[in-house]
Amino acid sequence: MSVIPEPGGDLIRASWIGTLIFVTAAVVATIDPDALGWPGIIVSLALFTMGAVAMLMAFFVAVERSRTQTIAVGGLYFGAGSTPRVIRGHLLGAAGIQLAVGITTASIRPFTVVAFGTLAPVFGLGLMGLWTARHGQFPEREPDPKR
Repeated sequence: MSVIPEPGGDLIRASWIGTLIFVTAAVVATIDPDALGWPGIIVSLALFTMGAVAMLMAFFVAVERSRTQTIAVGGLYFGAGSTPRVIRGHLLGAAGIQLAVGITTASIRPFTVVAFGTLAPVFGLGLMGLWTARHGQFPEREPDPKR
């Protein structure tokens, strides 16, 4: 029995895998930013880039769905009212861990390369938005009486 719910299990797995890789890289970079910081920079920038791409993909899917459904930003990127609780728990939980680790490690080693870790939560939010854009439940759009 899988603990990863469907549909969209691939996005949930990617979110947790990215979180695990980020936490590992951030902790290692915090130990010695001068010698071990480069992997943390690479991981943080890669997650940021993938998250930004996921956000754009979510936006374009949502634009297409918005022709027939009412989609709000909170419902899209945070799953408010559009995503089952278990899915939201997984995706926002991973994003929350990314945020907590990014801020904590950056505050332990301020003004170092560890600060790049604050970019990583874009990955979690991007995957949340992409999951919701693809699988979320939104109310049908009311017909426009002017048409």
